[in-house]
Amino acid sequence: MFTGIVRHVGTVRSAADAGGRRRVGIDCGPVAEGLGRGDSVAVGGVCLTAVEVSAPLAEFDIGAETLLRSTLKDLRPGCRVNLERALSVGDRLDGHIVQGHVDGVGRVADIR
Repeated sequence: MFTGIVRHVGTVRSAADAGGRRRVGIDCGPVAEGLGRGDSVAVGGVCLTAVEVSAPLAEFDIGAETLLRSTLKDLRPGCRVNLERALSVGDRLDGHIVQGHVDGVGRVADIR
């Protein structure tokens, strides 16, 4: 669970496709402090699991369905991404509770 409050803007350092998934390495800055393998991070609002961590760099595997249903397929080195660590029991809720799991895709029809 997340609050939807961006805690840091990270920078994608690497991105490589392999076997229908994409592995991205992100400089997570202070978000990587205490981050371990298996921990959840909202990357651009999407819940991802850290598969390798060497702070401040963390790597995440993005599966085919998530690539299909999010903008994460467009991540390239140099891209900036909003980051938030998952909530811990007792954390302050400054925003609202969100899961970060992708259920569908919308299309912006108009911006004024």
